[in-house]
Amino acid sequence: MPEYSYSMWTDAMTQVIVGKWGKNLAIRVPIDIARSAGLSDGEEVEIEELGGDILIRRSAARARTRKDAEAAAAEIIADGSNYTLGGVAIVDLRDEGRRG
Repeated sequence: MPEYSYSMWTDAMTQVIVGKWGKNLAIRVPIDIARSAGLSDGEEVEIEELGGDILIRRSAARARTRKDAEAAAAEIIADGSNYTLGGVAIVDLRDEGRRG
């Protein structure tokens, strides 16, 4: 997970008020932030505490990123002879790794 520094967000931060919603606490996400993030009403998100801060992550975006990464990996594996790392074909590196 990437490290986020306070200074990189201070110019873009919007302040909101924490309110009570039943037995839970809640925040409202301003519409400009929701639109920018592609967040929609009723969408499921992940939330976690990270070093005293709260991180909210879109589950759908994370799933799409993983799917894209898996597709790219499958393409490289299927056609590894066309991809190189330091002048060595990926397929050769993969085969070398299997031989141990």
